[in-house]
Amino acid sequence: MIAEFDPVMQEHVRRIQNKEIHNHYLGPKMQNELIDLLSNEVKTKIIKKVKEAKYFSIILDCTPNTSHKEQMSIVLRCLDISQTSIEVKEYFLEFLIVNDTTGKGLFDSIIEELNRIGLNVDDIRGQGYDNGSNMKGKHKGVQKRLLQVNPRAFYAPCGCHSLNLVISDMAISCKKAEDFFGTIQRIYSMFASSTKRWKILQDNIPYLTLKSLSQTRWESRLESVKAIRFQAPELRNALMDLYRDSDDLKVKSEAKSLVENELEKFEFLLAMVIWYDVLYAVNLVSKNLQSKDMCIDVAIKQLDGLIYYFKKFRDEGFEKAMSTAKELALKMGIEPSFRGKRIIQRNRRFDENVDNETLKTPIDSFRTDYFLYIVDQACVSLESRFEQFKEFDNYFGFLFSIKKLKSFNEETLEKKCIDLEKFWKHDNHVDVNGLDLFEELKMLRDIIHVESDTLINVLTYIKNFNFFPNAYIAYRIMLTIPVTVASAERSFSTLKLIKNYLRSTMSQERLNGLAIMSIERDFLEELDYDSFIKQFASVKARKINFI
Repeated sequence: MIAEFDPVMQEHVRRIQNKEIHNHYLGPKMQNELIDLLSNEVKTKIIKKVKEAKYFSIILDCTPNTSHKEQMSIVLRCLDISQTSIEVKEYFLEFLIVNDTTGKGLFDSIIEELNRIGLNVDDIRGQGYDNGSNMKGKHKGVQKRLLQVNPRAFYAPCGCHSLNLVISDMAISCKKAEDFFGTIQRIYSMFASSTKRWKILQDNIPYLTLKSLSQTRWESRLESVKAIRFQAPELRNALMDLYRDSDDLKVKSEAKSLVENELEKFEFLLAMVIWYDVLYAVNLVSKNLQSKDMCIDVAIKQLDGLIYYFKKFRDEGFEKAMSTAKELALKMGIEPSFRGKRIIQRNRRFDENVDNETLKTPIDSFRTDYFLYIVDQACVSLESRFEQFKEFDNYFGFLFSIKKLKSFNEETLEKKCIDLEKFWKHDNHVDVNGLDLFEELKMLRDIIHVESDTLINVLTYIKNFNFFPNAYIAYRIMLTIPVTVASAERSFSTLKLIKNYLRSTMSQERLNGLAIMSIERDFLEELDYDSFIKQFASVKARKINFI
């Protein structure tokens, strides 16, 4: 088909058909040679960058692929110190097939791969994984096994996975919360189970489409609630159209039930407004944490801000949500009040004091038994699931800003520097000398002048000044510690594009080659293709001369 419109290809096909040419460079073996040479060149540049930075962190994520094999994505995080301005970089290394997904199996695969490519395990200063027990296990997980080999490889749980678990904790904190998300899923399933019903939905809802709930996608709950929150009247119309047009009695009953018992119920509208505000705040922080150059100091500030938001939302959020829900109810022609329940009278003892007994109104009951439940659970989960970040803040949080450095007196600053030396000490090896660091920081906080008081700017200033070796090392290590495994997750997005169900027989070498060329395309664009062609031609004797 291409030859029909392309004269060059037409001539090529003619020569092959007439057996005038027997050698060409379009076969799979030749393709694999080219891919292998290009990918090895890119990987060599990445390893060189990591070795120049000296300290690096390892980020891992695992998922089954289309061949039902467990693939582990390896990403390395380090600093690019080759330029005048220092940058935090995360480099994709490769996919590994792992047959043993236990903590020991994954750990052995990692160590074997690092030794193969020539990276020293003792130079690892951070490790970032998801919250799986085989990864974060305190006794047999990968992080524990790596800490036994190198105690300075500090483990940081993925911030986005932890935030997703915070939402999961909130969603199961009380029965009403479970029922709410069950209703959200029922609405989606009602339309998604039939193309005819989905067409009815599309005819009524012009903007946001319904989304299914998911335990793994970080934005799933927000997207599911958002489509209903801003299109509740249109969604009600879609359900009523479905009730009128459907011939299935079960579908008619379900559609009518969702309208009368859920969408036209003020309690559901209020819960929807509350959940959207909560999920939006969590998702906003989650998106910010997914940046490749996100640093531990910014992450801690944003998490502290999220905790403060929930504490403020606990005091002020309910009244604002009530006001918004009332506006929505009036727009839909619904009475903005809770449906009263019959009060059950019970026999009372003669010595009971009835005057002191207080009865909760439906609004008070909703606030105490639902709203406060989920908000308090959010605060508790945020505190418990980010304990590791707080530990980092306790040890080297005093370095997060020059303003913070200036707030300490000399005695306190000296103690923190000595504690930091102990924190980063392993056997007889120390990363920084506490007393020398103290002397450097005393001078540094008085002479440094940067426009933006961030770790990157401070480190760049120190590098250009070239006079504070211990402070230089301390800031480099801090910036190396990972915050999320978003880069590893993104590599699996590339994996799905390269190896789909139509290419399930692709070899692992070809897959890794195409993946690293796609993900790290910036290195690929920098290659000198003239020298690469010469290298390709000199690998083995070719029947045709390239040059």
